[in-house]
Amino acid sequence: MTHLSLRIRVFLVFCLFGLGSLAVILVALWFGSRQLTHADDWAALMTVGIVAGFGMLGVTTAIWLLFDDHVSKPVEAIAANLRVRAHTDCGAPLDAKAAKYLGDLAPAVTALQAAMDERSGVEDDPKIKQLAQQSERLIAILTDIPVATILVSAEHQIVLYDGQAAAMMERVGTAKLKTSVFNYLKEAPILKALAQMAEAQENRLEIKVKAHCGDVYSGRIRTFGAGQGYTLMLEPRALLSEARPLTYDFDLLTPTASSELSATRLRDLVFVVFDTETTGLDPARDAVVQLGAVRIVNGKVVAGEVFESLVNPGVLIPARSTDVHRIDDSMVKDAPSFQPVCTQFHSFAKDAVLVAHNAPFDMAFLTKEAEAAGLVFDNPVVDTVLLSAAVFGGSAVHTLDAICDRLNITIPDAARHTALGDAKATAAALIAMIQALEGRGIATYGALLDETGKHLRILKGGS
Repeated sequence: MTHLSLRIRVFLVFCLFGLGSLAVILVALWFGSRQLTHADDWAALMTVGIVAGFGMLGVTTAIWLLFDDHVSKPVEAIAANLRVRAHTDCGAPLDAKAAKYLGDLAPAVTALQAAMDERSGVEDDPKIKQLAQQSERLIAILTDIPVATILVSAEHQIVLYDGQAAAMMERVGTAKLKTSVFNYLKEAPILKALAQMAEAQENRLEIKVKAHCGDVYSGRIRTFGAGQGYTLMLEPRALLSEARPLTYDFDLLTPTASSELSATRLRDLVFVVFDTETTGLDPARDAVVQLGAVRIVNGKVVAGEVFESLVNPGVLIPARSTDVHRIDDSMVKDAPSFQPVCTQFHSFAKDAVLVAHNAPFDMAFLTKEAEAAGLVFDNPVVDTVLLSAAVFGGSAVHTLDAICDRLNITIPDAARHTALGDAKATAAALIAMIQALEGRGIATYGALLDETGKHLRILKGGS
């Protein structure tokens, strides 16, 4: 019983009450039948029993529906709100009107949240602000250094890259954190240099490496001790005319245990959150006009790792669709077709868990075009509709707008119903909901699948 939701347990209690009432009526009929003296009285007794039985079941059902609407659902909403506020930086204030039949519970929770918000002003600490300013200055200085710099973990996973390095890597493929440096550079020269330094007990060495695109780069490799990773500082082919952000996550220097996907911690997964805008709602007949995505590493959106492209659908865009996403035929006339865009996105999403809101819809368009391009999207898939049901309960509304309202996530009007804008909003919601689920002990991918699997009927029902 403890693994069941509150609403299910309350429902079972009322079922037990209804069955118990029927049992009492049957016992009463049995005792009454023993006192009958005429056979004709049986019909009257059975009529009384049937009316009493159905009447008791009807009353029980009506009371359960009232209790579910006015007690169970509000309690479920309050619990979800508290869980989100406790484990994330998100969370809108509780709507006290939704729990008006729970006495002082909702006002008490609202007062507690207000008090906690007043006491949690860490971001206003002058020392925190000073450290943030110093960090921004340091990043600005490093960004302008005319050397391509890549920080790599002991497992050869990229932890940091600057704008010069990003431009260098993008000659091979999309620049990404937490992916092998050997996806961009030949493995042999790097491993040879590391072995030479270990043997000579040195921490830096001149190096010449070759990228998979054929370009050759000269520079220096520096190690930080056994098992501490290394830095590649290479001369770029050409200096950038505009500054590009420094992309990094030093937490990636700490190795994570490799395991089966189901046992992998959610915070150790790489997520690619994507969205599509289309000519209509039928994947079999309609086509994509825009694709946007962001990448989440170590529980944070990587600001510099974004995918966005308009797509020429090859057909006229219906006016009713343009009214939604504001993309018309003139905007896509010079855009690429979906097949090359899909191929680029396939590379962007490699080795990541794909995430979308109402994922079956978006995945249907990807799968259709991937087959034409000879590609397969065999990535694990997470649907934020199901995550919302796991966090806020199946009875809640699970539209993207409703989820963002509950999490206090703002979607700018100009970004709503754009592929990238909706992908960013979905990513913010994903991070917050995962944190809330981790607070309940749902911390691995397998546990997440088990929890969301309880709510598959929501997608089957078309919600």
